[in-house]
Amino acid sequence: MRSSRSIRNRGRKRKSQVFDLDITSLLDILVIMLVFLLQSTNSTGIIMTVPKDVELPVSSSATPSNEGVIVQVSPTTIWVEDKEVLNIETNLRTSTDQGGRRLIPLFNELVKRKELIQLSAKSSPEANKFGGVVNLIVDKTVKYSFVKKLLYTCAEAGFKEYKFVVMGIEQ
Repeated sequence: MRSSRSIRNRGRKRKSQVFDLDITSLLDILVIMLVFLLQSTNSTGIIMTVPKDVELPVSSSATPSNEGVIVQVSPTTIWVEDKEVLNIETNLRTSTDQGGRRLIPLFNELVKRKELIQLSAKSSPEANKFGGVVNLIVDKTVKYSFVKKLLYTCAEAGFKEYKFVVMGIEQ
């Protein structure tokens, strides 16, 4: 009789126990997946935003652009790193010097960016040094004479290497 009670109680104890799940292996898998996804999202290089009124030319080149200051040009506006610098329609005549070859607001903003990059390179050994690279996102309807002014202004500010950003052909 005693043995039957102990068998009965043993079954009740098993039913009342909470199922314990070891989640350490699941967490390991999730961490590995997270690290993989973080690495794969930034494998293409830098991310550039293109304003909606800028239509880029098409190219079959497959070389990605380097890191540098991003200058965006539409037929009406110039931006540096998504900050509006010059409205071409209203301020172009008053915003040039050196015979109309240099755009003053763009020059001032590029000099500020150059000094900021040089200051961060001095303060931190891991920071990128100033390479003089400017990424130009230019609308394909902008005239070549204005592109020459852009290039001259960038060169005067210390940016001697130009990278034109274009749309790639999807294959």
